Amino acid sequence: MQITRRELMSLAALGLVGGAASVGLTAETPVTERRRTNRIGVSTYSFWHFRGEPTPIESCLEQAAEMGFDGVEILHVHMEEAAKAAGGQVDKPYLRKLKRLAFSLGLDLMGFSTHQGFVTPDEEKRRKNVAHTARCLELAYELGIPTIRVNTGRWGTSKSFDELMANKGIEPRLPGYSDEQGFEWVQRSFEELLPKAEECGVVMGLENHWGLGREAAGVLKVLDAIKSPWLQATLDTGNFLENMYEQMEALAPRAVLVQAKTYHGGGEWYALDIDYDRVATLLRKAKYRGYVSLEMEGKGREGSPGHGDPSESRSIAKGVRRVRHSLQIAVTIAAWSPSFVLTEVTPAAINSASCCGCEALINAMMFDIGCCCRSDRT
Repeated sequence: MQITRRELMSLAALGLVGGAASVGLTAETPVTERRRTNRIGVSTYSFWHFRGEPTPIESCLEQAAEMGFDGVEILHVHMEEAAKAAGGQVDKPYLRKLKRLAFSLGLDLMGFSTHQGFVTPDEEKRRKNVAHTARCLELAYELGIPTIRVNTGRWGTSKSFDELMANKGIEPRLPGYSDEQGFEWVQRSFEELLPKAEECGVVMGLENHWGLGREAAGVLKVLDAIKSPWLQATLDTGNFLENMYEQMEALAPRAVLVQAKTYHGGGEWYALDIDYDRVATLLRKAKYRGYVSLEMEGKGREGSPGHGDPSESRSIAKGVRRVRHSLQIAVTIAAWSPSFVLTEVTPAAINSASCCGCEALINAMMFDIGCCCRSDRT
């Protein structure tokens, strides 16, 4: 499809296109077709870090909509704990209420983050984890969520998660067992789950999340052994502690969801200096078109995070601005001919603006139509 700048401006005025046009285009200069920016969601994990009373999922949805996110990824443990704290349970009426609320707020429910572990010689434990994961697939189906985050699990030889994090996610194997045996248990478990995933129409995304999936090579080993469209990858930008960009680049072509970590106020366990301009470029190179889910794992302020605290909301908003800017820049630069001048649209120029970070700033810079953002938003 070829459109002119005049036609693009008309669509922009109607709000039918976002992003940016190039400086210096003539009225009839043809513009090549370009892809939209990735949609940005937020994980409910950003509002509750497994400590204190869980923030109600309804509150997370309302805050996400207010902050301008496109969708929400629900942390399963969070949902169960929040329902219990409210004196209820996760049943079909509860799920339908969440689904209706998200729809009324204009939000996609786009991810479901679950926990399971298959790295154990105990067959009964593996069977229970398979059954648990099958239930999570059913929950995702009820919510209309297209993908769930899954894990390989880990050996469980660390005394606590804090100890595991202190050791950079590395722990010794169970005595008498090998990683190869662990991978066999993981593979068999996921093979058992494939029929349920296909029945529900829900893709499992194996995350680089400690255990045998700590590195991209471990995740890819499982995916390559199973070779199913119903088991792909969830890429977490904050879980590669060595050679992070090389590992992200290896995993990106198989990703169905990307989780973007930010650490405002210092990390709960550690903080990484992630170059999201570079991440956006490698995702574009991998032709990744899916959601990017923000996981704010920073402390934000002294005390327990979450609970709708205004400081926490500002921390999350800062995270989405950073990620959205990088994705917008990568797509903008890729979309227009190299002969056009794009030097006015830079991450530095955007980050220096007093703006809430929405795409209207890009439009303002390129179309000179003025920014719609309120100056009091941070």
